[in-house]
Amino acid sequence: MPKNIFTRGRSISLNRKHRIVAAGVGTLGAVAVALTAVPASGQTTTSEAAPTAKVAYSTKQIQDVHAGVTGQLAGASQKVAAIEAKQEAAAKKETAAKKAAAEKAAAEREAKQSASRSAERTEVKKSYPNNLDGWIREARAIMKKHGIPGSYEGIHRNIMRESSGNPKAINNWDINAINGIPSKGLLQVIPPTFEAYHVPGTPKNIWDPVANIVAACNYAADKYGTMDNVDSAY
Repeated sequence: MPKNIFTRGRSISLNRKHRIVAAGVGTLGAVAVALTAVPASGQTTTSEAAPTAKVAYSTKQIQDVHAGVTGQLAGASQKVAAIEAKQEAAAKKETAAKKAAAEKAAAEREAKQSASRSAERTEVKKSYPNNLDGWIREARAIMKKHGIPGSYEGIHRNIMRESSGNPKAINNWDINAINGIPSKGLLQVIPPTFEAYHVPGTPKNIWDPVANIVAACNYAADKYGTMDNVDSAY
């Protein structure tokens, strides 16, 4: 059934064709309104951002990343190990150099000391006569270097009482002789005492006059303070 519309006080009847035309016009209007809502080029809108799409990684990509990180860590470890190895080698080299230098210095000192001792012994032998006076003086020079006390007078007095100045004197009658260890030499020293109180730099020979005097004075210093304090058999 046709519908009626009013135009300036008149009514107009719309048939089916008229209604279709009107519907088309309405649709065109809606499209126009929608087009006007689209922003012009260069303009922005405040509409909500679209949700971020999820990214899918393949197993191969993950393996490649893992391999890359592992390789970097391995490379760093190798560098650290190389640095440590160099430092250790340098430390060992420095230690070896210091040891060699110390050994060389010790050898040089020993050589100098040996040469000095040899020179001193040569000088002593050349400086003192081979008699009682020379033996006592040489013995006292050696005793002085080793801090062994004893005056010339005290040594001479005891030598004259014990052996009368004979470096080959031996006691074959006292208790020591009975026990198989007779006293020998200028100051009548028994072999065990000579061995115990022998002073380096003198011959290890109980019959040597200088060695006998020095060992006897070393023993007297230990037991009596000095040979000067000895006035009888000791």
